[in-house]
Amino acid sequence: MSDTENDDIPQEDYTNAGSGASLTYPVQCSSLRKNGHVVINNRPCKVVEMSTSKTGKHGHAKVNITGIDIFSGKKYEEICPSTHNIDVPNVSRNEYSVIYITDDSYLSLLKEDGTTKDDLKVPEGEIGENITAAIDAGKDVLVTVISALGEEGVVSYKEKSEK
Repeated sequence: MSDTENDDIPQEDYTNAGSGASLTYPVQCSSLRKNGHVVINNRPCKVVEMSTSKTGKHGHAKVNITGIDIFSGKKYEEICPSTHNIDVPNVSRNEYSVIYITDDSYLSLLKEDGTTKDDLKVPEGEIGENITAAIDAGKDVLVTVISALGEEGVVSYKEKSEK
């Protein structure tokens, strides 16, 4: 077969593809651990409490999971048979330097490769107020951004120490 026969077949372009990593991966309920992560009601949660109930007359032992949404702080509960699989989110943490805060309350963040990230709002509440106050005072601020299930949010900050 010559190369000319394939000219009319569209070629796939993979140059701009992401890592291809899934947003979640399955884990058996019984192997979850406290302080780990789990997806409950399609929300990424940190496991804060777990208990196992014994096998009853019918069925499997059950695992009772209590999780706190890593973005909103809302509490969720899930009960699943210990042998069943449950989704665990791929959670990543990154630290960025804050360059400035825009007029519409978006953070302009400096990434390690020297590019900027401008799509995160200043968080609500005390963390956001403290970040804004530190930037207004001319201090260097680092923020920690958590990413999970296609969502991102600033979860903490610290002032850079002078060296």
